[in-house]
Formats: sequence, structure tokens, C-alpha cells
Amino acid sequence: MENPVFEKKIVLVTGGAGFIGSHLCESLLKDSRVICLDNFATSQESNIDTLLRHPDFEFIRHDINSPFDPEAFPELARFKVKFQGIQEIYHLACPTSPKRFEQHRMQTLYANSLGMKHALDLAVRYKSRFVHGSTSTVYGPRPTDNHAFREDEIGSQDTLSPRACYDEGKRFAETCCATYTQVHGVDARIARIFRTFGPRMPLFDGQMVPDFVTNALDGTDIEIFGDANFTTSLIFVTDVVDGLMKLMGAAENIGPVNIGSDIDMPLVEVANRIIEMTGSSSKIVFRDALLFMTQLGLPDLTKAKEKLGWLPLVTLDDGLKKAIDYTIANKTLLSGFRSFGQ
Repeated sequence: MENPVFEKKIVLVTGGAGFIGSHLCESLLKDSRVICLDNFATSQESNIDTLLRHPDFEFIRHDINSPFDPEAFPELARFKVKFQGIQEIYHLACPTSPKRFEQHRMQTLYANSLGMKHALDLAVRYKSRFVHGSTSTVYGPRPTDNHAFREDEIGSQDTLSPRACYDEGKRFAETCCATYTQVHGVDARIARIFRTFGPRMPLFDGQMVPDFVTNALDGTDIEIFGDANFTTSLIFVTDVVDGLMKLMGAAENIGPVNIGSDIDMPLVEVANRIIEMTGSSSKIVFRDALLFMTQLGLPDLTKAKEKLGWLPLVTLDDGLKKAIDYTIANKTLLSGFRSFGQ
């Protein structure tokens, strides 16, 4: 017997104070009660400051690598989880920090194993529909012929590489979803998210786009961690949120779905656009590549378009303008995080 849904469905977002997670929580609050779980490993409280006053939002500081019992938290009593359960779970909790990747290796390993177990166990307990935030890195390196990755490609990773706790870990996390579906009947859906940008990205963390904007506004050198041939696709965060919610809302589980942009863009061009849009005098300089910041392949979006009716709507220029406006509006606050990522 399914748990009764009272006024609104209850949605759990792990990693809900993160870059993508906070935007997702904000959108979900339009018609849901949201439990946001985060331990601030690579996120920050300022991302959810405006949500904390919302009557249908509750933040719990917790590491999903440890078991989570929502019925043990008095602050969640008003959501009546014991009676209504949790209808949807978005699992986004996993450290993502290019400059501090090595510092978080063990947490990353656990997030893709123990964290997956604990999140999926909740889906079993409450018969929740489940969306896992996977990544384009499950496909492996950018192919030499530069073809766009289709969801039915198997992909490959070096299980012993310094990045394996994330890259191969995310592949294992997808296996967890499949196994829980096969054994427990969990409706676990997989979103393979490609490189995303927008407001609330951590600053001074090697994420490039937010650092490009900050440096351009300061008139300091814009650093590209790679050479002039570094290209990538960039999707705006609200398009990713829209894709995740469409995947959750689909009538049936259609298997893994690519959520990203299929437009390849040289980072030098991105930096030059930001310099132009800010009227900056900054110069572009090149630094040694970061382990976590590598060239990724492009997504084939056919499945997302045909099965979900989804496609990216925000253009690169519009997205960059939003990121620039956000940084200008929050520059004093954000400057306090400069030491956070260094």
C-alpha cells in the first residue's frame, strides 16, 4: 500500500546546498515540501539562505555517507514523514572540487558507494522514485573522432587512476541504481550531467567560468587550466534542473539520459566573451591542467529530446550575463570565500 500524500509531496535532495542542488530545491518548492541534506564539504550555506525561511523547506546538516533516518529528526515532524513517507529522492551528494579534489578523495569514494547505499535504502523504505545525478565522465575520455556520446555506449575508465574514485565511482553508482531496481524494484533513474555553469558555483576552486567572471571584474589575469585547444560544452544550471525534474516526472523509467549541451566551445572563446561583456582589461594566461578539470566528450541529446521533450533553452551569452550579474550583486559576500578555495 502506498503512503498517502497529504497537501504536497515530500522530496529529499541530497547535496541540496550544492551548486545544482540549491537551484533544484528552489524549483521544487513551487509545489513540494523539500528536505535538503548536505554536509557543506564542497557547498556553502549561502546557497540556501533564501530558502531557509520557506515553510516547506527544511535543511538537515548530515553526511549521506552515514545512514539517515528522517523520522529521527524533530524538525521534520511537521512534514509527517512517518505517515506520508518520501515520494521522490534526488541524489546529488558527491564532492566536486577541481582544486581540492585530492583532499576529498575518500569522501568521493564513500559518496559513490556508501552514500549510494544509504540513499537507495531510503528509496526502498519509502517506495520513493529516485533520480541519481551521474556524470558524463562515465563514458570515459573524449573520443578521438569527437562523436557525441549516446546513452547506450558502454564507456570505460582506468580503475586505478588518481581520478578513479570519482570516474569509476560514478560508474559503480549507476550499477547500484540498476541492482536496486533489479532486486528491490526501486524506480531508479539516471541523469548523466555534462559540464554545468551558472550562479552559486564555488569561487576560486578551478571551476573556470565563475573564476573567469571574478577575475574579469577585478581586471586580473584569467587562468585557463590547460592550453588554447581546451574545448568543452557548457549548460546553464536551470536547464539541468529542468532536465532532472522532467526525468523524475516521466511516466516510465527510460534508462540513463544525457543532460547537457552538445555545442563544443573553446574555453578561450568563453573567456574572451566574458572580457567583452564586462569591459575588462584582463589577459588570458594558461596554467598546468588540473586532475579534475579535463576535456569531456559531448552528449547526444536525441533521447532527452524525444523521450522527455527536453532541450537546453538558455544560450551561452544569456547564461554568462546571468552569472556576471550574480557575481556583481554578490561580490562583497563572495569575496569572503576567496580563501575558501585556495
